[in-house]
Amino acid sequence: MKRDKKDNSEESRVELKYCEHCGGLWLRECGAGTVYCPKCEPKVADLPIPKKKPQRVVLPVRGRTVVEGYGFGQTENGMDFEAAGGAA
Repeated sequence: MKRDKKDNSEESRVELKYCEHCGGLWLRECGAGTVYCPKCEPKVADLPIPKKKPQRVVLPVRGRTVVEGYGFGQTENGMDFEAAGGAA
């Protein structure tokens, strides 16, 4: 069965989206750039604008602690460490 062009004009495409503020699910028009549901948009608009752009998260890394008289050598059997007896 063919539909005439009049019926197609009433159709619109939507996609399921979660709100990035409250986490609720809602439908938005395909291709729309909104990320907040209509209920949260006014709340988010009142939030202050961040002073600087978020940057890549970097974890703090400390240098190795050096202890006098301790060397990082191999043991007599060629292994880097000695294992205690027993099964792990």
